[in-house]
Amino acid sequence: MDRIVVFGAGGRAGRRIVAEAVDHGHQVTAVVRDPARHDFPADVTVAAGDVTDADSVAAAAAGHDVAISTVYRADVDAREFYASAARALLDGLKRAGTERLLVVGIGSLLETAPGVRVLDAPDFPAEARVFSLGHAAGLEVLQAGELDWVMFAPPPVVLGDGDARAGRYRVGGVSVLPASEGFSYSDLAVVVVREVGSPSCSRSLVAVGYSG
Repeated sequence: MDRIVVFGAGGRAGRRIVAEAVDHGHQVTAVVRDPARHDFPADVTVAAGDVTDADSVAAAAAGHDVAISTVYRADVDAREFYASAARALLDGLKRAGTERLLVVGIGSLLETAPGVRVLDAPDFPAEARVFSLGHAAGLEVLQAGELDWVMFAPPPVVLGDGDARAGRYRVGGVSVLPASEGFSYSDLAVVVVREVGSPSCSRSLVAVGYSG
């Protein structure tokens, strides 16, 4: 059993990651900006926190083995937000003694050809490009740090919001995985929580999807 702190626990991915971790017997702390807006199971510790503030991260993460970040903000520039969050996580987790970080990334960082990311396509929507570049900025901060981290990139499609699960998954590489239409937030939660108990990746961006 691991002690897990989940930043961004109130979002679509975060809620499912919290539930999946609890189902696997982990002790979970759910960190959100406003605890009053969320309803978590009674056995989940809920804490208010700011993922862009290293002091707040350190306080929330103290005593935990693994941190998971699945944060999102729509009211600030994504490039500023994700880079700031990554810097605060690196600093705060180090101070807290939490040695591993799992991050939910975005599929547009994956490659369609060597060195060519999904977001580099000429017809990639401009409104989505800034959000993707935000995740890319966060990734660059993590790569420059010393913490043991993994960023999971689900398929570059709209993820299913239901509870259906495929049951078989592929993890690894930086290329878009085929046959991943219908991949859901519940599937993503399975992959992330499985990495808590059975680490298979380190300091890398990795694609996740169905194994077929």
